[in-house]
Amino acid sequence: MNWIKNFVRPKIRGILGTKRDVPENMWIKCPETGEMVFYKDLEANQFVIPGSGYHMRMAPDVRLKHTFDGGAYTEIELPDVATDPLKFRDERKYGDRLKEARAKTDRRDAIVAAHGRIDGLETMAVVQDFAFMGGSLGMAAGEGIITAMFEAAEKRMPLVLYAASGGARMQEGILSLMQLPRTTVGVQRLREAGMPYVVVLTHPTTGGVTASYAMLGDIQIAEPGALIGFAGPRVIEQTIREKLPDGFQRAEYLRDHGMVDMVVHRHELRATLSRVLHMLMKQPAPEQAAEALPVPEPAPAAPADTPVES
Repeated sequence: MNWIKNFVRPKIRGILGTKRDVPENMWIKCPETGEMVFYKDLEANQFVIPGSGYHMRMAPDVRLKHTFDGGAYTEIELPDVATDPLKFRDERKYGDRLKEARAKTDRRDAIVAAHGRIDGLETMAVVQDFAFMGGSLGMAAGEGIITAMFEAAEKRMPLVLYAASGGARMQEGILSLMQLPRTTVGVQRLREAGMPYVVVLTHPTTGGVTASYAMLGDIQIAEPGALIGFAGPRVIEQTIREKLPDGFQRAEYLRDHGMVDMVVHRHELRATLSRVLHMLMKQPAPEQAAEALPVPEPAPAAPADTPVES
């Protein structure tokens, strides 16, 4: 039997050839319709399913490239915090979960902050990465958000925050919950400096994040179909023992009930942010600035009897 495994089978494989490895993410399945979309096509469409319009999650670097002029931006350095202050353990050690998340995302934590230009306007942007432990808010994420807000206020830049989170990070207990009021201090610092704070709510934005900085924007924008709320709809139904309305806690429902200012398709998001930020900063929008440029007068025509050089 060993002779068959060690000699005959490798010979047969060598003759027939090995099966080519296929990347796991070559095709992406739409969560709503089940449609299979080629990854490159999805990437070119800003991770929006062409058929259904479903907005998939975007990695922070991709989100920032689509936000800033020419995809150029500079990340700011975020402070380090204690890795596992409570020495927490459930089924696994919290430290092991952090190592796994960092290896998966190549990030220190769930927050990425960078500044660049949006149609020429210097802007700070903060992105929550849902791939990093569900975008949960711990000490590192809280410090990152506060650092970005303070720097934006100091350098007099508006701030755009892309929220995507399952809430506070339970492995840090009360230290995580403390970030909720602390981030509101950063929002207040922006307002004292007179700098706009625009929040883009993506799918999903829930838990304590919704109860703090994610709902404190001067302008609240949501992507289509995003789940936004404190507790999930299933928990609410079990608590009140009633059937919730269709579309409850979705972006469109919140817009219709006054919790969100506008729902904007991802393809139109950058242009919308540009108009909103220029308006709040009391600067002319790019198209208005172009219209305001003086039109050069045509050169006077030469007299008819004036010889023209060949």
